[in-house]
Amino acid sequence: MSSTPDIALPDDLLPRDGRFGCGPSKVRAEAIDMLSGSAGHFLGTSHRQAAVRFKVGELRNGLAELLSLPDGYEVVLGNGGTTVFWDVATFGLVEERSQHLAFGEFSSKFATAVRAAPHLGEPEVISAEPGDHPLPVASPGVDAYCLTHNETSTGVAMTPVRPDGADPGALVLVDATSAAGGLRLDASQVDAYYFAPQKCLASDGGLWIAALSPAAIERVERIGAAGRWTPASLDLGIALENSRKDQTYNTPALATLFLAVEQVGWVLENGGLEFAAGRCDRSAATIYDWADAHELATPFVTDPAKRSHVVATIDFDDRVDAAQLAAVLRDNGILDVEPYRKLGRNQLRVALFPAIDPDDVAALTRCVDHVLGLLV
Repeated sequence: MSSTPDIALPDDLLPRDGRFGCGPSKVRAEAIDMLSGSAGHFLGTSHRQAAVRFKVGELRNGLAELLSLPDGYEVVLGNGGTTVFWDVATFGLVEERSQHLAFGEFSSKFATAVRAAPHLGEPEVISAEPGDHPLPVASPGVDAYCLTHNETSTGVAMTPVRPDGADPGALVLVDATSAAGGLRLDASQVDAYYFAPQKCLASDGGLWIAALSPAAIERVERIGAAGRWTPASLDLGIALENSRKDQTYNTPALATLFLAVEQVGWVLENGGLEFAAGRCDRSAATIYDWADAHELATPFVTDPAKRSHVVATIDFDDRVDAAQLAAVLRDNGILDVEPYRKLGRNQLRVALFPAIDPDDVAALTRCVDHVLGLLV
């Protein structure tokens, strides 16, 4: 491995905050200050006590407002993350057979979990090459259509829609891990919109969160009543019962919970999801316009309509060693812009989450230009 060139970026080029990681994400300093000020009466408190249950209630109510959930939808929490929720959904939401759109590392993993489940039929998988996405297709016998709002590994986003002609009662399950709170949503099109808080919600890992429609809740209760064996920690019925009491089944990461509440509150105070999505739009326009005009860079996702506004992937010409570029940036305090490891491309991957200042994204492009001018 080649050594990293000793390049010091001028202070006036640097972003005010150099965190551009796709998860864990940048946490706003104001939220950390609030956590520090509340630590004495919040951290180390039983999750069955009022202080923690109030935070769970704040998060559930705040997310219902942020996502403009229709009447009857409920926000449910559990320990783990999206990977755990795939197992939760395999037990508690897929009845017999599912369809999955696979267009990157994360969108394919739910199908893998379902395929391994002995109580379910072989899933139908519709694939697209990284950098693109397929569309759901109504298929007889499919009772769960499994979509991904934003593929974190490749920077591809799609609009979640209920497929025309789907069997009555079929559910739409949407992985929103890197989308929730940053991309616009028509919640009426989905029955389970699930995510973790370490991306657009500017928190840390340790929780899964799901917004469930009345149809999804009915499915959960019906599967539970039918006696399907489910480990208690993965039982969506138990998670729903506890969430209705503003608590989780077992002890949550309290700092994660607190920081997620702070981010949701900040977004709501500033105008809600449109405010957050607008910040992401500004960041996306900055980095994609820069790459489109650059001699050495180009957006990995060729179709502008499919380019994510929360995760940007930028390819570089063969004259550029993107790994070396990322290393120089890291030495200068610009962190976590390396590509997704399994994608294996000569690129940078940059988070554009709402907590990231669009002006810092512009500063990042200027820093890249400066480094490239010295390396190429």
